[in-house]
Amino acid sequence: MIRSIAIAAALASAVCSPSNAVADTLVENVQGITIDEDGELQRFSALVIADDGRIREVLERGDERPTDIDFQEDGQGRFMLPGMIDAHLHVMDLGIRSLTLDLSDTSSLEEALVRIGEFARANPGRPWILGGGWNQEKWGLGRFPTAAELDAVVPDRPVWLERVDGHANWANSNAMRRAGIDASVQTPEGGRIIRLADNQPSGVFIDTAIGLVGKAVPAPRPEDRDLALRRAQETLFANGITAVADMGTTIEDWQTFRRAGDNGTLKLRIMAYARSVAAMELIAGPGPTPWLYDDRLRLNGIKLYLDGALGSRGATLKQPYADEPGHRGIAITSPAQLRNLMSRAALDDFQVAVHAIGDAANADLLNAIEELSESYTGDRRWRVEHAQIVDPADIARFGEFGIIASMQPLHQASDRLMAEARLGPDRLNGAYAWRSIAKAGAKLAFGSDAPVEPADAFAGFAAAISRTDGNGQPFGGWLPQETITREEALRAFTSNAAFAGFAEGRFGRLVAGERADFILVDRDPFLSSPQDTRIISVLETWIGGERVYKKIAR
Repeated sequence: MIRSIAIAAALASAVCSPSNAVADTLVENVQGITIDEDGELQRFSALVIADDGRIREVLERGDERPTDIDFQEDGQGRFMLPGMIDAHLHVMDLGIRSLTLDLSDTSSLEEALVRIGEFARANPGRPWILGGGWNQEKWGLGRFPTAAELDAVVPDRPVWLERVDGHANWANSNAMRRAGIDASVQTPEGGRIIRLADNQPSGVFIDTAIGLVGKAVPAPRPEDRDLALRRAQETLFANGITAVADMGTTIEDWQTFRRAGDNGTLKLRIMAYARSVAAMELIAGPGPTPWLYDDRLRLNGIKLYLDGALGSRGATLKQPYADEPGHRGIAITSPAQLRNLMSRAALDDFQVAVHAIGDAANADLLNAIEELSESYTGDRRWRVEHAQIVDPADIARFGEFGIIASMQPLHQASDRLMAEARLGPDRLNGAYAWRSIAKAGAKLAFGSDAPVEPADAFAGFAAAISRTDGNGQPFGGWLPQETITREEALRAFTSNAAFAGFAEGRFGRLVAGERADFILVDRDPFLSSPQDTRIISVLETWIGGERVYKKIAR
């Protein structure tokens, strides 16, 4: 994972300049849309917010307005929606990415190398050049990049760059020397080292092999982490995201969240999932933490990994990759290890969220959930993170045992050509199968996996209802039978995402008694084309009755 770099002290601005609701407030003259107590779409025209930041009343047009109001906000006829909830991202990685080299918008290896060289020259004081976002598939490279290519632009300092999916890293020779990496290094279980013809590591390390070089990278300082959290919140609020599920929380991440909570700068709501059993125990002890800071922070459970990613050919498949015969992916956790870890968490009522991308990984996870559900009864809400490639024969099983399908619509838009290459045309049924999985009875919770994809809920919403990318391609949608309705998409980004993190009744809907987390946007996503929905502009973001973001008019 991305580690650290020196941070410019000048970037010390606050997350926002909030407008505090210290008494009952009427937000009037809005075109409101929310999910009601029955899960149905409801339209309204005003909200009454109590002085504790909860919603007191939801008013429709023609309803009598209360007279005991201290403050009134004019919504100017804009569209009000519940705050978007990103059900799967990485808060600190998102913030740190903004402070290091970002290659996510590069379209070729040559462009990336120019960008890397320019960044190194512009930052002569950085002992390591760190960053991420590269994608050899997007570059059309047909292979992984090499250390030699990095050496040509940065020979004097170590370079360590994370692939867009977080499941592979690219090092130059200097970085490998710092970590003691040579031809004799052994590949760790659950990892892969891409090698040259002479057995020398090429510079790309996949999944658990990332740690071979990562151990040599200096860790971020507390002040770096604090700034990264501030940057992450700024990004999320500008995109209308008021709550997230943080997948893979470390003790250092948790302490960063706690520092922000203690000093009053934690505005985002974070449902955290520990990176390991050790972190889970250290953070929470004998069970999930209570909700802290007025429902802004809770450690719900643990995030586990079964396999890698499709782009780095780490996702485990039942049949070999179409573009690498004989290779079926990389199992990060064995079936026995998976069950032991899930049992350890479930024993103390921690929620279990498991990364499973390939059809073999998803099948094994479904088997494990079925087995463990016999011993661990009750409302477990087992979470399958990603569920990107599922054998059609296994889809019906998602409707059993209260499974949450935590999926990311933007992955489908970004991955479709790569998925076709990895799987071949005959194995695409069950790929990013939102409608089929929901029809089976699983509850969909949508996110972005940021910084893997942009933290853009409306782009995800548009992909979910159209199966097209930002250019409207392919015409008619990719496997269009797997689109979902706009109502389903809104639920997946709001009330379902809250339910997936045991936050229902606290936030996720604009109904009486829940937190007043809402956004004002420039158009109605229910009356806009997918392309217009994708470019919805967030004008204001409110959390707990407090404005935390306002778009500056230009």
